[in-house]
Amino acid sequence: MLIPARMSEAEEQRWVTVMLDKLAAQESKRVLGDAELTERAERLSAQYFGGRARPASVRWVTNQNTRWGSCTPAEGSIRLSHRLQGMPEYVVDYVLCHELAHLLVPGHGPDFWRLLESYPRTERARGYLEGVVAADRLPHVPGARGE
Repeated sequence: MLIPARMSEAEEQRWVTVMLDKLAAQESKRVLGDAELTERAERLSAQYFGGRARPASVRWVTNQNTRWGSCTPAEGSIRLSHRLQGMPEYVVDYVLCHELAHLLVPGHGPDFWRLLESYPRTERARGYLEGVVAADRLPHVPGARGE
């Protein structure tokens, strides 16, 4: 990425973040198939969990409207809500990492969250998902959101 030399370090950091977010948004518009989702989970496991989380299957499902993902450790299966499709890549990766972590640590205790800290965008992705949930609770106002 080319950046004007006159930019301060703070401006440069902000610009890089903005451009990376735009790139991630463009990439996330392409919906991954289940095979690609499985490959992505395997890559994330290798990168953040030393390859220890080994899912037997990873797939999109349309029957999860109150959760972003689920995992059945005994079967090694991970399911992601179709509602994640089109969200930024780092958000989908976070949910995949969350479910991969469940293959190693059941529940949401301190060991689980320590393990998940290895994914560097955990807090940002959680904030994004919380914002989506909050926005869904807002009343519909005619004329809002470009209607």
